[in-house]
Amino acid sequence: MYLPRRILTGLSPHRRHFSHSAALLLHPPEPEHTYLDGFPRPDPKYDETILAVPRADSGKNISAKERRAGRVPSIVFEQEDGQHGGNKRLISVRTDQIRKLVSHLGRSFFLSRLFHLEVRPQFDSDDVVESVRVLPRKVHLKAGSDAPLNVTFIRAPSHALLKVEVPLVFRGEDVSPGLKKGAALNTIKRTVKYLCPADIIPPYIDVDLSELDVGQKLVMGDLNVHPALKLLQSKDEAVCKIMGQRVSEIQKKSK
Repeated sequence: MYLPRRILTGLSPHRRHFSHSAALLLHPPEPEHTYLDGFPRPDPKYDETILAVPRADSGKNISAKERRAGRVPSIVFEQEDGQHGGNKRLISVRTDQIRKLVSHLGRSFFLSRLFHLEVRPQFDSDDVVESVRVLPRKVHLKAGSDAPLNVTFIRAPSHALLKVEVPLVFRGEDVSPGLKKGAALNTIKRTVKYLCPADIIPPYIDVDLSELDVGQKLVMGDLNVHPALKLLQSKDEAVCKIMGQRVSEIQKKSK
């Protein structure tokens, strides 16, 4: 039976036609984020794969048993929009590996660095249950010994937006006009919270003190960061201030 061509290819008069460019406007591709020159980027010498094994149960007794066996009870989950979590997996990681990373990097810097996580049936197994990039979200250390008690990881695919407490690194103390006059640096914040695309999480943020004089301060809005990062705190919140000497200290020096 012959069917007219218009029936096979015709479109409803109520259907709208979009060009390729119009379709891109309606469904724009996700932006690709890369580190920019002049901004801190992770040091590759600290790149490491964190090994993990599945953990069937949770609870105080289970966690204590894991720690006695040289393992840290942990969890890995998703939070791709920076708010809603899901897809949780109970795991355990090696105590010696987490202790080494936290010791070498420092706690704040450990929590602002991406790692590769491999979940295996056993630590010495060649089979891989899950292989994923993660960001450590929390690490609980034992007081006195700094032994890791538990760790929380967030999966960090390229399209994810993650809340990160980024550590601050203060530079320029040696040339700061205020500090050269004998004033003191009052450090108010050591980390600042940003919503970061997973591909460009900064390992730290540089804070330039080189032009600060006595009585001057820097606020969060003064920090120089990648334009894709969104500040999650007030831009007027103080980060540091150059404090003048107390009258009593000046009198002691004059004697």
